[in-house]
Amino acid sequence: VNQVANLSLVSSACDIVSTAYASTKESHPYIRSVCDVAEKGVKSVTEATASCVQPVLTTLEPHVAAASEYASKSLDKLGEKLPLLQKPVEQIISDTKELVSSRVADAKDAVS
Repeated sequence: VNQVANLSLVSSACDIVSTAYASTKESHPYIRSVCDVAEKGVKSVTEATASCVQPVLTTLEPHVAAASEYASKSLDKLGEKLPLLQKPVEQIISDTKELVSSRVADAKDAVS
């Protein structure tokens, strides 16, 4: 999970969503009230679930470690094959706009 969260694409996307969420809460008092209640509910459920699940996680720890190792290696390979994952969202959008503009210009030239 940490490895996925540290990918530039995922990290920048999370930052954008977090900023939009905070801005929306700040700008709209009714939405803020609903979000605050939802956040408290999620926190309570998470805390209650964590205490119940902990014994199961302890038992499964060796399996989780093996799965984590496999996932880590797979993510490394995926990162090599998809360098896009190492770029922030802003750069991907900019590169895409640039590519589309270039293709449109090429199509205009071809039609001319």
